Amino acid sequence: MTWIQLIACVGMITGFFLLLRISPMEFTNGLFGFLQNRPKSIREEINEAAHRKKPSLFRRELIEAKDILAMTGRSNRFPTACACSLLLFAIGASIAIVMGNFFLAPVMAVGFLFFPFWYIRLTASHFKKDVAAELETALSVITTAYLRNEDILTAVEENLHYLNPPVQNVFRDFLLQVKMVNPDVDAALKKLRTRIDNDVFREWCDAVADCQYDRSLKSTLTPIVSKLSDVRIVNGELDALAAEPRKEFIVMVVFVISNIPLMYALNKDWYAILMHTVPGQIILAVSAALIFLSTARVIRLTKPIEYRR
Repeated sequence: MTWIQLIACVGMITGFFLLLRISPMEFTNGLFGFLQNRPKSIREEINEAAHRKKPSLFRRELIEAKDILAMTGRSNRFPTACACSLLLFAIGASIAIVMGNFFLAPVMAVGFLFFPFWYIRLTASHFKKDVAAELETALSVITTAYLRNEDILTAVEENLHYLNPPVQNVFRDFLLQVKMVNPDVDAALKKLRTRIDNDVFREWCDAVADCQYDRSLKSTLTPIVSKLSDVRIVNGELDALAAEPRKEFIVMVVFVISNIPLMYALNKDWYAILMHTVPGQIILAVSAALIFLSTARVIRLTKPIEYRR
């Protein structure tokens, strides 16, 4: 009977989309756009501007996911991520409803809703590591050339073909701006420092800008570049330390989930109590909530370390 009701609900929702001539992507964009930019009172705006009140958890995840996709050059994928999130929300709720556990339905729906945003957060960590590694190489060779010829344009031009995207694209745009648009190197450096979200890179750009007025300051560039090496070494040690706790967490989650079919094989009466009684269903809902909360916490704690000034 539950299956029939679920299929009828899906059919009814599909019929509404067809009657109103609304595509799922349009509905998703409108819904998530409203949730992200909902009207706020003056009090709420003042509190957020003064950092006395943080945005809700869901809004923070949306804003962070949008910023990460913009940083990695994938802004056009944000609507797709929102659509996947909404689809997983429905799938999670449907799984719980089919199981007959209405306590589990909101937990599964909300937990599945965050899966695409957690995936984006994980890809951002790998992207930042790759960018930091490429920055270390790029700034090292450019700094070496600049110390030799004391001309930042020549130093960048000599080593541009050794660089890889996205760092190569940033320095290529820097050269094009100075040569084709505006010969003001200082203005180009100010724009260059905003192209990559990395504090060491910004500090390096500021130091190069200072060197345009005082050549003796070029000795400060090498210590700045060495900070990237220090951060890479610390992140390598952190990955080694975090690998074992992360593995233990995954094993424990697998054990908790596998206990349900294992209980069915060992003792069907216990399985029936867990699946078909109110206390058992509440236990399942609490266990699922703890798994989702723990997953979010693990993802947040195992992100790479970044240098902050």
